[in-house]
Amino acid sequence: MPEPQAPRPKRARRLGRWQLLGVLLVCAAPVIASYFTYYVIRPEGRRNFGELITPQRPLPADAQALGLDGQQHNLGELRDQWLLVSVSGGACDAGCRGNLYLQRQLREAMGREKDRIDWVWLVTDDAAPPADIAAALDQATVLRVDGGVLAQWLAPQAGHALSEHLYVVDPMGQWMMRFPANLDDAGASKARKDLERLLRASASWDQPGRAKEHP
Repeated sequence: MPEPQAPRPKRARRLGRWQLLGVLLVCAAPVIASYFTYYVIRPEGRRNFGELITPQRPLPADAQALGLDGQQHNLGELRDQWLLVSVSGGACDAGCRGNLYLQRQLREAMGREKDRIDWVWLVTDDAAPPADIAAALDQATVLRVDGGVLAQWLAPQAGHALSEHLYVVDPMGQWMMRFPANLDDAGASKARKDLERLLRASASWDQPGRAKEHP
């Protein structure tokens, strides 16, 4: 019979744990560095237009969602890409239409970097979107999500509704920025600068073009 192996010495186990930690830190270093650059090393006089969310809120990855075609999804499918998110009922009033327009325009304004951003409309009820906006949603990701689930992840500024803002989510699924309520064209120009800075800060680790079909 084979002889039983001697227990691994404590020193060797401790060394193995430190080696594993070192590997994890090396892998995470580009992400940490880019966030350190954006959040901490801020050039003098630079101010964000959007409100940074602290602490960041993780995407409820297991939450169920439905595409407009009735196909089932989960919110975890949205990860691995920067997201520019709006929320509203399916009837899509004037404020909703304005947000969808600005989402599309902001993404297009990123030029060659636009493939690193998805514009996402999260619908909180069963209402069918108006037929006249269907063509405009061709490049959008549209999902029906329970409003209670969204309320545990995203939040409006005090005194405002969830549907009045645009929200920025990083490729790891962390909600990290909220633009002011009822964004107009002038505000969108300032929001564009925030998005450009975020894309520059993450250029060393974020990859464009997450493979997926738009729901």
